[in-house]
Amino acid sequence: MTAPTYQYADLPDACVVATRALLIARENIGDTVAARAMMCIHGGAGFGKTLAVNTCLRELEPGEDIHKITFRARPTARAVRYELFTALGLPGEPPRHPSEFDRLLKTTLAERPRTFLVDEAQWLSGEAFEYFRYLWDEPATQLAIIFVGGEGCHTVLHREPMLSSRIFIWQHFTRLTPNEVLEVVPLFHPIWQDTDPGDITFADEHAAHGNFRNWARLTAPLRTALARTGRARVDREVLRWAFSRLG
Repeated sequence: MTAPTYQYADLPDACVVATRALLIARENIGDTVAARAMMCIHGGAGFGKTLAVNTCLRELEPGEDIHKITFRARPTARAVRYELFTALGLPGEPPRHPSEFDRLLKTTLAERPRTFLVDEAQWLSGEAFEYFRYLWDEPATQLAIIFVGGEGCHTVLHREPMLSSRIFIWQHFTRLTPNEVLEVVPLFHPIWQDTDPGDITFADEHAAHGNFRNWARLTAPLRTALARTGRARVDREVLRWAFSRLG
């Protein structure tokens, strides 16, 4: 299916490809949401974690209440409270006292099932992880939480045994294998459909390295090169020119 927007580059005609990792994520996320549980998706930068999760969440039952939260530093429990207040669209001013704030959040989260996507979870502090566990453990809340983070996310979570012991599913995203590259890249964008498999392998070995973000970065200048030269397909000369632009 055609992606409504591409995450890393303005790449017209790019498609979301049903890779093995995405298909597994679809099943895992569906099971986690159905169980109102917590899961962790982790892996290196550019391996397609966030794109896969966003795609899978869009495919959930209509009306599923989904809230995305992203942290860029190590937040305190107070910062998590304020982020949740904003994400939930609660009216008025946030409560000043922690106990009052907690009561408001727990009451709101008990109203109906909700799913939180917590992106860049490797930045969460132990205090922040503990606060998510605190809310999830409340018997009245109906929470599903999907933590998505880089390679360090798994390590950070395991430092919090009270939380990690409650993780329903762990999924590790890795690089595309050489065989997967040959299967999915021609489906990813039209410029690769008629490209010689040897040239796709050449591009992967020299620039993309099984990383979907790298494939997007490589595809963008190749579109420009084909348009400017009038060439019908990608070849090694065009690839080398694109490599030079990527550094």
